[in-house]
Amino acid sequence: MEHAVVSREEWLTARKAHLEAEKELSRQRDRLMEQRRALPWVAVKTDYVFDGPKGPVALADLFQGRSQLLVQHFMLGPGWAEGCSGCAFMADHVDSARQHFEHADLSFAAVSRAPIGEIEAFKDRMGWRFQWVSSNRNSFNYDFNVSFTDEELKKGEAVYNYRTIDPGIDELPGCSVFAKNEAGEVFHTYSSYARGCEQLLGAFGFLDMVPKGRNEPNAIMEWVKLHDNYDDAGASCCHSAAD
Repeated sequence: MEHAVVSREEWLTARKAHLEAEKELSRQRDRLMEQRRALPWVAVKTDYVFDGPKGPVALADLFQGRSQLLVQHFMLGPGWAEGCSGCAFMADHVDSARQHFEHADLSFAAVSRAPIGEIEAFKDRMGWRFQWVSSNRNSFNYDFNVSFTDEELKKGEAVYNYRTIDPGIDELPGCSVFAKNEAGEVFHTYSSYARGCEQLLGAFGFLDMVPKGRNEPNAIMEWVKLHDNYDDAGASCCHSAAD
């Protein structure tokens, strides 16, 4: 994209006009977040039990004493050599953020269908510390429409992001939110899929402020890799999605 080079006064006029658009977007987002918080809840009736590194873990245990839980549906299927790079991109943001949001009554857990041994090996490779459990022996991933059966793949029809699509792969990404009341009852309050989870990707906030933006000429997140796969990964300071 070619950019005009103008005087400071002309730049200031353009910037103030853009500021009005930014402020309107902020107001729209505030209204959207208020509507999200007001969504109805659904009681979780299934007794989901996951495999954790120290043994079985119930869904209620993932709250770790808090009343809110955000689950990342992490694309790591049984036998996969490594996890999805886009899911890993989100996971790279979690440990730094959770030291803050855990003090605001929110816990985090990643859930994948891979056996817990495969999860632990990849988690160790990536250097992550958040809790991550396996749904290999329950229906959690299928019930929340992020894993798909052989029959669905063969037919080319499965529910994802609240519509019927051809998933083309047996795992897709998403996030789900749960709440627990004082009686210990668990409720499903929200789920988002595909680009709906972008708000959790803090690196995008930096890129969206600069002239090249996300620099994705061919496909969304085409440049994203596992953080130890970048050419300069040794020098790092840190350990196609649907619309």
